[in-house]
Amino acid sequence: METDMENQRKEDINPFGREVAEKEKRKLNAQQEEKRSTWFGLAAVGMVGWTVAVPTLLGAALGVWLDKKYPESFSWTLSLLFIGLVIGCGMAWQWVEKENKAMSHKNKKDDD
Repeated sequence: METDMENQRKEDINPFGREVAEKEKRKLNAQQEEKRSTWFGLAAVGMVGWTVAVPTLLGAALGVWLDKKYPESFSWTLSLLFIGLVIGCGMAWQWVEKENKAMSHKNKKDDD
């Protein structure tokens, strides 16, 4: 029976063996990633949804209160709803970018 060391030496000598081992490693990583990606995708949708919804609803609630307390010629509710939406979208964008960079970094690290 061959030892792991002997197998490693054969792979170092044999470019075909190295290529097969690398493809096998990528396939195993992809299978693991596939299991994680379903739940990660659902979590990401939820996270982005809440990140947008919470500031939008808080802006609308504050706007309703301001409309009752300090009536103006414009609608506080619509103004703050829009501001909350913009803030929420900005926060969601930052989160998505951070996750994208983390995944790119992980994939680059796995390729090395």
